[in-house]
Amino acid sequence: MERPLVVIPADSPPLVGASPCLEQLLSIAGYTLHTDRPASAEQQIQRVQPADILLNSRGSLAFPAHILQQLPRLRMIAVCGIGYDAIDLGQATQQGIVVCNVPGRTALIVAEHALGLMLAVARRMSFMTAQLRAGHWRGDLGLTLAGRCLGVIGTGHIGCEMLRLARAIGMRTIAWSLHPDPAKAARLGFEYVDFNQLLQTADVVSLHTRLSPQTHQLIGPRQLAQMRPSSILINTSRGAIVNSTALVAALNSGHLFGAGLDVFDHEPLPHDHPLLSCSNVVLTPHCADTTQQGLDQLTLGCIDNIHCFLQGKPQNVVNPEVLNQPLRP
Repeated sequence: MERPLVVIPADSPPLVGASPCLEQLLSIAGYTLHTDRPASAEQQIQRVQPADILLNSRGSLAFPAHILQQLPRLRMIAVCGIGYDAIDLGQATQQGIVVCNVPGRTALIVAEHALGLMLAVARRMSFMTAQLRAGHWRGDLGLTLAGRCLGVIGTGHIGCEMLRLARAIGMRTIAWSLHPDPAKAARLGFEYVDFNQLLQTADVVSLHTRLSPQTHQLIGPRQLAQMRPSSILINTSRGAIVNSTALVAALNSGHLFGAGLDVFDHEPLPHDHPLLSCSNVVLTPHCADTTQQGLDQLTLGCIDNIHCFLQGKPQNVVNPEVLNQPLRP
């Protein structure tokens, strides 16, 4: 093919656009970078229609079937991260579009953020900051995490890094996964338990599983009620894994000590979202991998995936069945 065109349709807030590594893409393709979000589905389609390759740097921009159907030229989607729930994989596969993600490169960076959320919630740092700004000098009790139990849901790269970091501050560790790996548990020194047992045992539950039909609303009213009184919920995976209405109720009732959230059911988070009225939360705007090192690693991962695709050797393909289809002209 002639020099391919990569379109980055909504790099807002800046992700790949904030990385000097993006210029390396020019060695293999041209690119168009949009630094704002499309105002409508029509504008989104218009931006991507010329593209041979889509680099979706922000997972909050979705590509459902009806949009993909308007993109007959598209041959590849490079997802800038691990999660690919924003892409209709079935439709992409039907159209012969290869979808690739970037697994593992920022696992420690995201786990550090999750650890930071956990520590900030346990010591009530957001609440105390707000109190100091209001002129109040208070001594509200926090929680000591050493000796307490962390339960990790999802033992991929990030979940395993979170388990390792938690052990470093003296926490006991258990985990649950849709795909348990006993060899990994033995190597890293954690124990797999039943899902309900994890909820009933852990002092902190940290979510690190991808969003899928099996994990959508995985944590709802019943699961929150099962969690230990005065426990903590951490979510750096996807907002839709948690029922936010039930979470707000559990926070406001005092059943949960608090929550640390980097992801939400609606992004950007609406200014009137009920979570913003909870005093026992620490919230960040889906930025767990947003350090310069993180941005660079994600950008290089996307460029590497695009290069391998153009070489006819696609890697990190999340819809591998597409590779069995006849090559598109």
